Amino acid sequence: MLILGTIVIIIYSLALTYIMLFCIMQFQLLFKYEKAIRAVKPKKENGLVKDIDLPFVTIQLPIFNEMYVVERLVDNIVKFDYPKDKFEIHILDDSDDETIQISEDKVAEYKLLGFNIEHITRKNRTGFKAGALRDAMKFAKGDFIAIFDADFLPNPDFLRNTIPYFEDKKIGVVQTRWEHINRDYSLITKLQAFQLNVHFTVEQVGREFSNYFLQFNGTAGVWRKQTILDAGGWEADTLTEDLDLSYRAQLKGWKITYLEEIGSPAELPSEMNGLKSQQFRWMKGGAETAKKILPSVWVSNLKFSQKIHATIHLLSSSVFLCVFIIGVFSVPVLFLIEPLGVNGRYFAIFLISLLSIVGVYYVANARTTWKGESFFKIIFKFIFLFPVFLSLSMGLSFHNSIAIIQGFFGRKSAFIRTPKFNIKNLADKLNKKKYLETKVSITTIIEGILSIYFILAIFAGIQIQNNSFILLHALLAIGYGAICFYSVKHLRLK
Repeated sequence: MLILGTIVIIIYSLALTYIMLFCIMQFQLLFKYEKAIRAVKPKKENGLVKDIDLPFVTIQLPIFNEMYVVERLVDNIVKFDYPKDKFEIHILDDSDDETIQISEDKVAEYKLLGFNIEHITRKNRTGFKAGALRDAMKFAKGDFIAIFDADFLPNPDFLRNTIPYFEDKKIGVVQTRWEHINRDYSLITKLQAFQLNVHFTVEQVGREFSNYFLQFNGTAGVWRKQTILDAGGWEADTLTEDLDLSYRAQLKGWKITYLEEIGSPAELPSEMNGLKSQQFRWMKGGAETAKKILPSVWVSNLKFSQKIHATIHLLSSSVFLCVFIIGVFSVPVLFLIEPLGVNGRYFAIFLISLLSIVGVYYVANARTTWKGESFFKIIFKFIFLFPVFLSLSMGLSFHNSIAIIQGFFGRKSAFIRTPKFNIKNLADKLNKKKYLETKVSITTIIEGILSIYFILAIFAGIQIQNNSFILLHALLAIGYGAICFYSVKHLRLK
């Protein structure tokens, strides 16, 4: 028992250490972000004064079963302030439902208005999104390729603001910041925006300023066609084809530039099962890409600091696995501290992790979606949202850990797209049920069991008069319980 208890303590401590190191690296990116903000990157002036000098651009819209938002997407893209004869629109439609007819009707409508627009379909979904992008390359006439997912509504000046950066021949990708058209729809969307704002401020800007590797985020960006070809093209062996190609391109010497000042509005998942499918794809794809790309990173001529940050970046999804471990192991640790003579105060050093993340999340949100609000309102919102975000993130850790383990062990699965329902504001209702899940998954059942597990741990701590883990167990119980509750609530009941 002594050996087993010691092993549990060691595993628990290692997981905490990994989380602490990750949080410290995030805090370093915050430091770099603040330096970048003070440096103020000058706005790129468009040297292409005349429309005749503008390059030809292919706009690719990869979609699959998006009957609720595809019309909105196409109607938005044709509003681009760019000469009609200088861009083409390709709807890469792998759908097998009503979306196909809706897309065809839109193409016919805008062809009559003089737009260069095509509806490109495939006989099967081989390679999923990566396969659609790969197969569509032979149709792309543009030297630059802009990509938008079905839920995005880029501003009319998008191409005018991004294309000029390609005057620098080393730049292969221009990525813009995601904005959230339905941020205030529910607590779930508010928390997603809360988290995504960190990536699209502190992480992307901090990495670019430090000359670390960035990533194309799969949408709301523009690729130089030559860069895609030089990096080996789109590959479908991971679920995050965007991260994969981003790293292969940068290892080839191409640069990614990130434009925080240019926002691209999009719809966040408005129901829990859609959010979980998105998280699963990101977590599993991140693990698959890390397994694929990390060997190339470490044999490259990159600086040691670049290799370290690339490793942390590619392995970032593993944090959820560590969160799951410290959650489950914290219960036996609760009973082992006294018998093993471990001073619980030693674990206080890991509060560095919490303080680091508090700083990162505060700055990221105060500078973006909360910008312009009063100081006291920002503080109040943060004090409410941060612990709720922390709790629900812990609640997702079991679900995400399954994805991470599958990714590292090479278990393949389909690219499950995140359904969107044209939810923009509080007036919209989630009553379009075609794409909702219909069955309670085994993962959801286990999340409910884990919630009960941590409720019992709270009572156990009180019983043995050890309150060290009560707050942690309360956050875990609430997080797992909420994830389970909303997963069931958002089912399509027959």
